[in-house]
Parts: sequence; structure tokens; C-alpha cells
Amino acid sequence: MSSISENLTTLADKYGSDKGSTKHRYTELYHLLFNPLREREIRFLEMGLLIGGPELGHDAGRKTADLPSIRMWLEYFPKAHVTGLDISDFSWFSDPRFTFKQCDMDKRENIVAAFADEAPYDVIIDDASHASHHQQYAFLELFPKLKPGGIYIIEDLRWQPEPYERKGITKTAALFQSWLHGRKFTHSDPALAAEFDALSAEFSGVFVHQALFQKKRRDQVLVVQKK
Repeated sequence: MSSISENLTTLADKYGSDKGSTKHRYTELYHLLFNPLREREIRFLEMGLLIGGPELGHDAGRKTADLPSIRMWLEYFPKAHVTGLDISDFSWFSDPRFTFKQCDMDKRENIVAAFADEAPYDVIIDDASHASHHQQYAFLELFPKLKPGGIYIIEDLRWQPEPYERKGITKTAALFQSWLHGRKFTHSDPALAAEFDALSAEFSGVFVHQALFQKKRRDQVLVVQKK
């Protein structure tokens, strides 16, 4: 068990999560955002639990043997209940503070069904397939399930998987940049733009950070706080 003062990056590196110092460095931002929540009984959701699924051309029925970020979150938040969602099966992992949901996010109705009876969350992180429509469907369905003051994060904005990405769809980074610059969402599908516009009244803050937090690099992580 870690000390409550232990930095999240240390835990990411301990468990082999790519959120730590060896790759994306997201944990530097996350420790800043989440450290005040560490001793609270929060509800935490992460979508996408292990690299190497269908987004990289592998079978959804692949054998899974580790949950690096879930192990990290359970140690970082000693009183939190953590829910993990993935298209592959991680039901073998057992912890009294962990719930697993298996879901194919390629259909919006699957996301609706998976969370129909869920209580609101304090934190939601989308690290799933990174397909634009998956990210956008999940946001539209799950942002309303955030508690007031809750935080919604989408990772890896600058990469979309060839097996899933739909031709001509507005990328999620461009979608939120359009709102940041004009306070109105622009999307190749006007109906989706209208849905995002309707949610925007609930935004307390919207932040887009570049890869490795270097301003000259492409957008990489989105953080939205709910009022």
C-alpha cells in the first residue's frame, strides 16, 4: 500500500501504465487534479483498460492478463470505487472496490445500456479505442452522469485507429477547439454539434493540452469540468 503522499507518476511507473513518465506523462496533470480527492469515497470510471485491442487490429476476445491503470487507481484512491470498461474481458480481476463492464462502444446504444442504472461519477477518463465517434458518443452519454464539479478526460486525441475511424468525421480535438474559439461546436454531423451545444451550458472549464505539454505539438488530452 502506498503512502497517501506518493505521487501518481510513481504509481504509474510501478504498475507499467503508459500514463506515467515513460510515455505520455498524463499523471503529472492528473496528480494536480486528483490529489485533493484521494481520501474521499469517490466514484471513478476509466474506459479502455489495456493497450492492444481491436483498435490495433487484434481480436476483442484476446487473452488479458494485466490492468496497469486500474491497479494504479485503486492504490492512489484508497476509498474510491473504480469502474473499468473495455471491449475485451477483464472479469477475471477481483477487488471489492472494482466493477468491470464489457462494452463495444461502436454502437451508441451499447453505451446507453451499460450505464443505464449507474450512479453519477466524480471522474471519467476515456482511454478506450480513441475513435472519434466512440469518444463523442461516450461524452454525450456520460458527461450527464458526472457529479457537479466532476472531471471528464479524453486521452490520446491526436491518434485515431484505422479499424474504427469513420471517414469525414470531425476529430474530437477539432470539435472542442471549435467551441473554445467560438463558444459553439462545429461538426460534420450538425445533429451531434447541436447535442454538444446543449451540454455546453454545464461546462465549468474546458482545457486542451498538447502532447507532452509542449505547445508546438498536436492536441493530446482534453479536460472538461462540470459546473
